[in-house]
Amino acid sequence: MTLFRDDGIVLRTQKLGEADRIISLLTRGHGRVRAVARGVRRTKSKFGARLEPFCHVDVQFFARGSDLVGRGLPMCTQTETIAPYGAAIVGDYARYTAGTAMLETAERFADQEGEPATQQYLLLVGALRTLAGGAHAPELVLDAYLLRSLAVNGYAPSFRDCARCGLDGPNRFFSVTAGGVLCGDCRVPGSVVPSPEVLALLGALLTGDWQTADRCGTHHVREGSGLVSAYLHWHLERGLRSLRHVER
Repeated sequence: MTLFRDDGIVLRTQKLGEADRIISLLTRGHGRVRAVARGVRRTKSKFGARLEPFCHVDVQFFARGSDLVGRGLPMCTQTETIAPYGAAIVGDYARYTAGTAMLETAERFADQEGEPATQQYLLLVGALRTLAGGAHAPELVLDAYLLRSLAVNGYAPSFRDCARCGLDGPNRFFSVTAGGVLCGDCRVPGSVVPSPEVLALLGALLTGDWQTADRCGTHHVREGSGLVSAYLHWHLERGLRSLRHVER
């Protein structure tokens, strides 16, 4: 019997029995964890509202094995709220759909339970904090998160130098399969030619240059979102269910 304590973001919940739930969290020290929360669906539950998607919480787990992926699912025995991001997200459709796509992306990249994914965790916390704050458009926050999530998992796209030969940019052609922009000599069939403004926007989102990103027009944001979505789907090998509901 072992007690663990960690902080994490609630990714998803699933009903279990009459009053329980299975909670899926992305934690700082233990990666993705699924745990049982007893009685949280009862109206008198002390911490049921704390274990909802988007919540940043400090949780104590009770496990039967030596780690969180031992025999059976661990149990959530104590929960404290660190930041209730859901309060500012669920009331706005654009923020809610963008946030849901973030949670699904984080769960897909942290697919191995119990494997530390600290960078993914910190990235998700920062993205939800920015989304809840409302300082930037939800679609920009989502695309920035998706690009950086790809980058921390080894799939960083190039938006300036050629992804194949490294020729200094700017370069014109963009290929999802090649890993970003290409020069004329490295161009492959199926490449597209985004406008320079779109490539500048995507580069700004990847590096955190919000001043440049916020100045971009709606049509450039929409075109950039299409490239981000295509690039993400290529590396995940199947699409995100929640992404189809995002306002573009």
